[in-house]
Amino acid sequence: MATTFEIPPSKQEPEEHFEASVVAVKDLRKAFDGRVVLNGVTLTVKRGETLAVLGRSGTGKSVLLRLIVGLETPDSGSVCIHDQNIAALSIDGLSKIRMKMGFLFQHAALYDSLTVGENVAFPLEHHRRDLSKAERSERVNQLLTEVGLDSHLNKMPSDISGGMQKRVGLARALALEPEILLLDEPTAGLDPISSGEIDELVLKLQREHQMASIVVTHDLHSARTIANRLAILNEGNVVIEGRFEDLERSDIAFVQQFLKQS
Repeated sequence: MATTFEIPPSKQEPEEHFEASVVAVKDLRKAFDGRVVLNGVTLTVKRGETLAVLGRSGTGKSVLLRLIVGLETPDSGSVCIHDQNIAALSIDGLSKIRMKMGFLFQHAALYDSLTVGENVAFPLEHHRRDLSKAERSERVNQLLTEVGLDSHLNKMPSDISGGMQKRVGLARALALEPEILLLDEPTAGLDPISSGEIDELVLKLQREHQMASIVVTHDLHSARTIANRLAILNEGNVVIEGRFEDLERSDIAFVQQFLKQS
């Protein structure tokens, strides 16, 4: 369980906090072939809040996102979205929950054979068939305008930069007006200027849409910029959770080492 300053571990996640949360991960455990990846992780995220999950490679950050989306099943513990344990849902129920989630993959994961506009339109065409073609087109233009790429509608992903591809991925993640935004390494592989632009865009979108957001990242500067709270994972456990200032004041050796090396 997360360590929070001057607050006993047994008191750090009171039941009322879980009830107020959009996403509540409680005592989550997951192992693959006997190797423990998550060892009792507890985290919560409320509406309008961004939680950054940091840690070295192989510490279970991306597995955590896959469990939240329902792509993996926990060995024990729970993932609740709006108080619904997703492990107990039917396929249809899980599909409805996923409709409330927007996911930005680490490498944007755009379809190479589709234009920028067609990539953003993809979830609308599959999940919002109540919209007319004109309404979907208007929504795509609105989303690309939000991320500053309205003039790139007809370009192919290969014709735009990595930073622009991340922007398209964000636009696509927002297509269904999600209540939850999950970001997997949003600044990975980008130069400092492009990384800063993505950070500013995430902040802008969060202000405008007030989603519950979880970002998994190696980038401490990015996490400090966009997150209200940060949690550091190590060997399957949350070593510490709090504001960046709390991490700086920590006397936990691993936390100090992580901050120095990041």
